[in-house]
Amino acid sequence: MLLLLTSILLLHLTAIILLFISTAHNVWWSSQEYCMDIWKQCFFKNSSCKDVSYKGKEEYLQTVQAGMVLAVIFACCGFFIFICQLFTLKKGNRFIFTGLFQLLSCLCVMTAASVYTVHFHSSEENGAYGSSYILAWICFPLTLISSIMYVILRKRE
Repeated sequence: MLLLLTSILLLHLTAIILLFISTAHNVWWSSQEYCMDIWKQCFFKNSSCKDVSYKGKEEYLQTVQAGMVLAVIFACCGFFIFICQLFTLKKGNRFIFTGLFQLLSCLCVMTAASVYTVHFHSSEENGAYGSSYILAWICFPLTLISSIMYVILRKRE
């Protein structure tokens, strides 16, 4: 049981760390001239950064930003709820509440990455999706697996 709890805890912490990195790191899109994330655009030539602005797509950008921030918040809240449930949950009960928060985190990161995929850079040929974008998509199955494991898991002594 200790090994199972440790592996679930490590999976959850890995998902949180990857969510933080994908939300804050500056490589959602990269080309030879610049790289950009959901917050700012940085140019390699003169080492300057500016706020990201997409004409006519501000609401989609805000959706991506909100989705990623909410994913991090739900994952962190789920971690603290899991720790609390370890000490307060009765023997034989399931970690449903923790699983629910992980599922909300999963849905938020999936929504944010999907909106970014559909509405940004779809017609650009020079450049590619960056590491933060890929990490966001990796966080989706990690949080989904974590939420399923929490729902299945029962507390034992």
